[in-house]
Amino acid sequence: MILLSTSRLTLSPPLHRQADELLRYYERNRLHLKQWEPEKADDFFTLGAMERRIRDMTRRMEEQQSLHLLLRDRFTDVILGECGFTNIVRGPFQACHLGFSIDQPSEGRGLMHEGLTSAIDFAFSTLGLHRIMANYRPENRRSHALLQRLGFEQEGRAASYLMIDGEWRDHVLSSLINPLERDPDERREC
Repeated sequence: MILLSTSRLTLSPPLHRQADELLRYYERNRLHLKQWEPEKADDFFTLGAMERRIRDMTRRMEEQQSLHLLLRDRFTDVILGECGFTNIVRGPFQACHLGFSIDQPSEGRGLMHEGLTSAIDFAFSTLGLHRIMANYRPENRRSHALLQRLGFEQEGRAASYLMIDGEWRDHVLSSLINPLERDPDERREC
């Protein structure tokens, strides 16, 4: 099992026995995340659905199609957030999409930056990815600032990209290239 550690967090894949705890995370953040994520069916907020979700995440990780990590408080072991590197494509692309969420009371404390710094390093160094893509709604100033701080560069804008909160929403497209694979001249500029 993958276990990453930072000064305030541990990051590890969700386990089947943690389904009730993950369900509580989603329940307490239901309204907080509604404006940023695709709509979830009502049955998503059930223990059975969470167990199926963890089974599906585990299967996709075993098939090397994704990496899902829970961000936990290092001292209390409470789930504070999650991140997922999904749609991993190998071959000449070596890329994935990054998604993340954080517990509303934990916003603004630098925890997601801390967790993603460690997770991204793992994705580049251990998974051997070349590119990580992250897309966010233009109104989401927190995600914009976080991704910018992590070194993601804006690559474009997609109109009507995802159905969120009952409407098709535009998204900003950004990516981060593995710094170890950049052209030496580009690395000096970073």
